[in-house]
Amino acid sequence: MITGAYADPDLARPTVAEVFVHSAALIHRAADGLWPDELVVLEAQVPSVTGYVHRLRVGDRALYAKTSLLGVSLVSLLRGKVGSWPAVREAQRDYVRRQDSLMVREAAQLLVLDGLNGPRVCTVAGARDGVLFTEAVAGPTLGELLLTQPEETSALVGRCLAELRPLHRPGTARRLGPGAAINERSIFGTFCRKFDGDGAAPCVVQLNAEQWRGESELVAELVRVSVRRLLALRETLPAAAGTTLAYGDLKPEHVLFPEGPEVRPVLVDPGLLRATPIVDMAKLLSRTVLFITAQQRDPGTARLILDGLAASARSHLGHLSLADRQAMLRHLLVLWLMDTLNIVTTYLSAPAALPLPALGAAVVRRAVPVCSLVDAVSADLMGPTGRRGRGDRTLARIVEAIA
Repeated sequence: MITGAYADPDLARPTVAEVFVHSAALIHRAADGLWPDELVVLEAQVPSVTGYVHRLRVGDRALYAKTSLLGVSLVSLLRGKVGSWPAVREAQRDYVRRQDSLMVREAAQLLVLDGLNGPRVCTVAGARDGVLFTEAVAGPTLGELLLTQPEETSALVGRCLAELRPLHRPGTARRLGPGAAINERSIFGTFCRKFDGDGAAPCVVQLNAEQWRGESELVAELVRVSVRRLLALRETLPAAAGTTLAYGDLKPEHVLFPEGPEVRPVLVDPGLLRATPIVDMAKLLSRTVLFITAQQRDPGTARLILDGLAASARSHLGHLSLADRQAMLRHLLVLWLMDTLNIVTTYLSAPAALPLPALGAAVVRRAVPVCSLVDAVSADLMGPTGRRGRGDRTLARIVEAIA
């Protein structure tokens, strides 16, 4: 079994109840401080494995509030990676005052994006004491539209990627001040941190967590072999460009169409970092494949969505020479697989008491086909760079996993 470099098992780790009660109280106090004359009502916590998110109403406004404890994921926090609950609370008091805290950077990024000619982003309503408040955005998500209009996948994804063109222009990285990037959401950085740390352990995950016990040895072996291949394949990746920005956390649920699918979408939860544009395509591909795999829709619907994604990827790379296009496709697929393992192992290692988002719970149930897909595609990628038909084989493997 793959195990992780977590704290001493006898450590008084934070519990879900402690973290949630503390975070909800922090949100309420921050909202009262920002809007002392308004009625503040916390409505529902939004399941997440990363930060604590809560829907609320302030007067007649619908808002989302987000906070982060020490900038680490909830799973890492609850596994004791950053210490006991008293130690976390003590450290958090200093963390929220830092200018490089996660919520300070995310608020600053939303303001930077609001000053560009795209992408459209949610509006910052306020920030205080480590809590970021944003205006709620109504309307269907990209994921929901893909399921109801799969034949429009290429057009929908195209509108999403068109929003990112201002970020992907050379020189845009200058818009982001020193230390303002959210590198915690880097696909490559997260993968290396989780699976190739300082030598203490090959992988900081626990796949024998309470969330899921079925066929754990098979999943662990699939992950172990895939990680080994991807660590070898990272040597083939081109150096990251430093003059462009990537949105960094581009997922189907982070793209909303408040005025309908024909109108420009609104993006939420940025994770801007200095990286090549291929990073955004890889994250969107990874999370969309997981989304439709979890949905288990009919093969025809799945194939329409996948064909649309493939068409978007070809359009994204169409200006390159054949050799460069093949190399960039390899880069895209490696990043896709890295991101998939990053999030799947986080879901699998979550404590049982932590509510998972619907996608996470569905992915946990389908861990074997998802990890088998990563295993098969990573094996294909070990072949020569110019190998023809790689994209078609990958699509066929995805369809098989979904079925």
